[in-house]
Amino acid sequence: MLKKGFFVLLVVMLGLTSSIALAQETRQAAMVPPLMSASVHDPSIIKAGDAYYVFGSHLAAAKSKDLRNWTSIETRVHDKNRLIPNVYTELEETFTWAQTDTLWAPDVAQLPDGRFYMYYCACRGDSPLSALGVAVSDDIEGPYKNLGIILRSGGLRAPDGSFYDATRHPNVVDPHVFFDAEGKLWMVYGSYSGGIFILEMDPETGFPLPDQGYGKKLVGGNHSRIEGPYILYNPSTEYYYLFLSFGGLDSRGGYNIRVARSKNPDGPYYDSQGKNMINAHGPRGSFFDDKSIEPYGVKLVGNFLFRSDYEFYGYTSPGHNSAYHDPETDRYFVIMHTRFPRTGEHHEVRTHQIFFNEDGWPVMSVLPYAYETADKVSAEEVVGDYLYVNHGKDISSQRKTAVEIALNADRTITGEVSGTWQLKGDYFAELTIDGSVYKGVFVRQWDPAALAHVMTFTALSDEGVAVWGKELKRELLDVE
Repeated sequence: MLKKGFFVLLVVMLGLTSSIALAQETRQAAMVPPLMSASVHDPSIIKAGDAYYVFGSHLAAAKSKDLRNWTSIETRVHDKNRLIPNVYTELEETFTWAQTDTLWAPDVAQLPDGRFYMYYCACRGDSPLSALGVAVSDDIEGPYKNLGIILRSGGLRAPDGSFYDATRHPNVVDPHVFFDAEGKLWMVYGSYSGGIFILEMDPETGFPLPDQGYGKKLVGGNHSRIEGPYILYNPSTEYYYLFLSFGGLDSRGGYNIRVARSKNPDGPYYDSQGKNMINAHGPRGSFFDDKSIEPYGVKLVGNFLFRSDYEFYGYTSPGHNSAYHDPETDRYFVIMHTRFPRTGEHHEVRTHQIFFNEDGWPVMSVLPYAYETADKVSAEEVVGDYLYVNHGKDISSQRKTAVEIALNADRTITGEVSGTWQLKGDYFAELTIDGSVYKGVFVRQWDPAALAHVMTFTALSDEGVAVWGKELKRELLDVE
């Protein structure tokens, strides 16, 4: 009987050990979000029919039905690329001018004639010798036929006849074409060099209206590291939101996403401290002077790391986003590429939902989009232990590593930071941490590391600093 009892106990213990190991393996497998991704650099979003498409650098593209699972369409520039077949012949003038064999961040827009217009660009890279043009297709997946070059930069002359000056004239890449609330068509564009510019476009032809030159300057200059402009309108707040990427795009560049807003599509754009973004540039004669531009813009996300005994979740140099508003669900999204800790220069597409705080500023969800909604939450649901990240305002390759805090039932915040918290209305959050007030939302999100829905908070200060919190599942830490 003793031997039999020992055998039964041994089987139970082995089964328990196997179950724990299986649970750990399952959690580990679930740590890589989203369910299926794609590698598209500088993803620009458009919806056609029931599918979402992202178009990116190197003539890469992917599509999705839910903004979470992506299927690759193309990955590189080559003559059999289905988007622009025979691309080196079709865009020969562009490649010749830009002295390159690849393409940079495009944008695709559907104009009133029902056709799809791809605004492509090419750049030498070590100089602003660039060309920006447009190609058209009856089908979003191509083939696109070239209509011609719209703008050139880096040559001897600017469109107004003056000598080209890279400190004040744009590098003509990174276009985004959009309709404003009045139905006017615009193109915002630019990267580094002389800054970010905007042009009014002709919706009949897809080309700029005449006599605008490079257009109106919105941000930057003197080779400041600001690029990837994207403008999103919110009909509820009646603001146009200008998203920008500050810093360098590689894993050591400190890429981060910032936003400013305006009542007009062509600005001026201001940050949460009321600073005009036209002044976001380095001093004359400077080059990549990040310290001069760090104070500008509302920083939504930079390098971060959530690390505990059951997870390792973080982003490295997230940026060059596009944004999308779904009028049917009234959801807003940021779609970006990001690198990851310990994976070098590998990058993937990530979608995060945007919520708007009580002051009308966008805050970005802590975890990738998994169909969550900002529903009513209770104070009891908010109380708990959290991993907390403050994204700061710096442009740095250093990761902001999460620390442990507690949101207590008496509305205090304790742990590595101290302060108070409030739940306002159904889900609005107000946190006072170390003397600064942050406004945002509490929202339940799917956490693939915890294999559960957890409470999160995302909020902004008036200084344009984002803080994130993600509920810490203590029961997972008890698994040996």
